[in-house]
Amino acid sequence: MEYNYAFLLIEDNVIDQIISSHILKMAFSSPKISIVNNGKEAIYWLKANREKLNKPLIILSDITMPVMDGFQFLAKYDKLPDEIKKGTQIFMLSSTLCIKEIKKGRNNPYVKDVLCKPLPIENFLGMIHPEHKHISTSSVFPN
Repeated sequence: MEYNYAFLLIEDNVIDQIISSHILKMAFSSPKISIVNNGKEAIYWLKANREKLNKPLIILSDITMPVMDGFQFLAKYDKLPDEIKKGTQIFMLSSTLCIKEIKKGRNNPYVKDVLCKPLPIENFLGMIHPEHKHISTSSVFPN
């Protein structure tokens, strides 16, 4: 499928970085994927790079990370200028089964959804492109 997105992966685990990048590369034609290790690096990356991108940005953020976790990142993201946030979608990725964290993520106004790891690509495609109808509910957390 031809979708023109840039991706920012916020993930501290190298194995999860590799897996998520591989999934994105299989689903998208030559995607631009940037990887940072925590929320603090993500804020720096956004300030330095977001306005240079001429395409929508999708952020895939882990929840639990050292230095600055996913929720701390969202609090800092909220304070960024609107020009940086424009055209950006955020999804949180987690291997947690903690319903409290899942609900907290889903209740954040910037978060489109909280998905389980590894990235459930069919669900993800259905969320960013509603015309992509094949959705397997086995890879998402319950409401």
